[in-house]
Amino acid sequence: MEKIIFFGLVIPILFFVLYLGGNAIMKGMSAKNSNKEIEKDSDIENSIDEEIKLSDEIDNLNKLLKEGVITEEEFEKAKKKLLDN
Repeated sequence: MEKIIFFGLVIPILFFVLYLGGNAIMKGMSAKNSNKEIEKDSDIENSIDEEIKLSDEIDNLNKLLKEGVITEEEFEKAKKKLLDN
């Protein structure tokens, strides 16, 4: 009789603890995956920002070339330097 009462209490408690542990693990994995997606999105945004900055710098160099502030050689060197980075 004591064994029945003991197992009647212990087994549901054991299953409840396992359920809580599994639930916590699943939430952690879900949070990790969502953080990966956020990082991926921010990487894409950063690359787009870098491309915009690069095109702005090349436009500025082109303006300086048209105004005669820099020569064609200086323009090509500066453009190559920007594109290599």
